[in-house]
Amino acid sequence: MKAREGDLIETGANLIFDVKGLIHPADRVVAFIRYFPDEKGERTREGRSFGKVYSLPKRYALLKERFPEYLAYDPVFDETLCEVPVDSVKKHFKPVEKLQELRMSKCLDTLQDKAIQLAELLKESANVQWNAVGISGSILVGLHTSGSDIDPIVYGSENCKRVYSALRSMFENEHEYVKPYTRREMRVLFDFRSKDTAIGFEDFLRAESRKVMEGKFNGTDYFVRFVKDWNEIDENYGDVQYKNVGNAKVEATVVNDSESTFTPCTYKVENVKPLEGSTERIEEITSFRGRFCEQARKGETVIAQGKIERVTDRRQNKEHFRLLVGGRHSDYIVLEHRVLSS
Repeated sequence: MKAREGDLIETGANLIFDVKGLIHPADRVVAFIRYFPDEKGERTREGRSFGKVYSLPKRYALLKERFPEYLAYDPVFDETLCEVPVDSVKKHFKPVEKLQELRMSKCLDTLQDKAIQLAELLKESANVQWNAVGISGSILVGLHTSGSDIDPIVYGSENCKRVYSALRSMFENEHEYVKPYTRREMRVLFDFRSKDTAIGFEDFLRAESRKVMEGKFNGTDYFVRFVKDWNEIDENYGDVQYKNVGNAKVEATVVNDSESTFTPCTYKVENVKPLEGSTERIEEITSFRGRFCEQARKGETVIAQGKIERVTDRRQNKEHFRLLVGGRHSDYIVLEHRVLSS
């Protein structure tokens, strides 16, 4: 099963999971629960009510309490992850196919119509093909509400660069419909995300106010996710071993931010100074969470807290260390001159 970041999968028990990353075991998919049947749920589809769970701690808690069969220790990632057996998947939702379906439909609600408008704007402004653009999130599985976000997704490095450049141009030229968040809107976003990430508002504002991957489209929140295409991924499950070697807080200088807009995102760093925890020589900071995209730029110094992993490439018999951010509430990346207090 070729599942990747931005896809959603549904089991026979109507549990819906969002896929994380592009590397998965042959018989399982790394994906975290997002929607589940719930009589008190506020979202409905085909007469069935669903509940939604967003924060990572709450997802783990829900799985442990109600669906522990989807939690498993993964020896390659050296972590307990939510992994869905391929033979449990009854439907695989793909963003590109969903967008094609919406474009052909003659019966759309307001949010679906906006999603198509935004996708068309990105496609035309960046001059990319339709097969490089999709719609993810709640719209993908038909569980959106009038207050839901729009979650476009773009595939392929070159396509992503073009769309990113187009979005930046829209911000700089004060596009009629594509707008950055106001400070008040940032506060709303902060109140939501801070439940899952320990960071102060000024630190949050400093990074978020520069981002173009998120904002408002004609009054509706959007978040564009950039994902590499299949032909750009040369790693198979098991080629690289990830080993947890402890937690740390470090100061580091970003020397390469070319992977900062993708999910997963990566920042190559140098001049790494340990502030707390392990003193392993870290070469990069990585996250599978979209909120840490665009977090820092080349030449900037950051303070980051997360899990140190020893990364061993078995194909080349090489290893290095990275800081993985986003697995715990205490993980963060902030600019150095606004240090988060311990």
